[in-house]
Amino acid sequence: MLAALILSVPLSGVPLHAQSRQLPAQEVAGSISGTILDASRSAIGGARVKLTRDAPSTSEEALSSDDGQFSFARIAPGPFHLAIVAHGFATQVFSGILHPEENYIVPVFELAISAETTNMQVVSSQVEVAEEQIKEQEKQRVLGVVPNFYVSYIPNAAPLNSKQKFELAWRTAVDPVTIVMTGGIAGAQQASNGFSGYGQGAQGYGKRFGADYADMVSGTFIGSAILPSLLKQDPRYFYKGTGSRPSRFLYALANSFICKGDNGRWQANYSNVLGSIAAGGISNLYYPTTGNNRVGLTFGNAAIGIGVTAVMNLFQEFVVRKMTPNVHSHDPATP
Repeated sequence: MLAALILSVPLSGVPLHAQSRQLPAQEVAGSISGTILDASRSAIGGARVKLTRDAPSTSEEALSSDDGQFSFARIAPGPFHLAIVAHGFATQVFSGILHPEENYIVPVFELAISAETTNMQVVSSQVEVAEEQIKEQEKQRVLGVVPNFYVSYIPNAAPLNSKQKFELAWRTAVDPVTIVMTGGIAGAQQASNGFSGYGQGAQGYGKRFGADYADMVSGTFIGSAILPSLLKQDPRYFYKGTGSRPSRFLYALANSFICKGDNGRWQANYSNVLGSIAAGGISNLYYPTTGNNRVGLTFGNAAIGIGVTAVMNLFQEFVVRKMTPNVHSHDPATP
């Protein structure tokens, strides 16, 4: 009886059936470790490694060290899953089975650059290309003097972002030659007593100059910056330079009503048409009219604006290029 009683008392003060549950857990625990590299076989530090298990449903995380290594200790045996997450890289997963007392070393992870990162790099590069092309355009001056910024001699030129469209409009509006030419137009109007309501003398000339300059600024910013940004359209004329003369003639005229979108496809030139109408409507604020025919003035000025665009396109296609130094070397036509 005493022997039986002694055998029934556990040495540690814990029931035997509890000891039988604890010992296997201490004996069978294993570990999982691995290394994370990039495509060039360089270590990726700070990558987040998430370990999950099916039964029981648990998870824990670790960060890779500077040498790209990670490890999990005292992991119960059974199926496990790893998910590797690192900034700028595509997520990678791995599944395996950990056996009792095993030090499981997973195959080396080589993370690829994520598709989102690649797309961001392409967009950034496209902006830089457009910036370089704009710098070339700003060197284009007819006879080396008159600004010719809104013509691209590169048929597949990179699209402009909104900032670049506004910068090109501002560069045109404040160019000294633009201001001098506006002054010449105002002088011609005064000499012919155009818009007689402005009167004569310095005051009349100042009003004409202000109206003409306001026309230019509003037309340029609305038709070449604001609406193209909202409608995602390119405000430039893309020089054709090839094909028969009739085809180039029709191309130049059509570009008053069609344009390239930022996606590179041809579409209705809403920016030019609506911009001309908007600029014509704004002109009601400062042009004197007879009989208060404001609607006529609006659409009259809009029609003039569209007509001037068509004429300028014809000059661009057949005349201006030969008179413009510093034309980009990707010009599709031969001199």
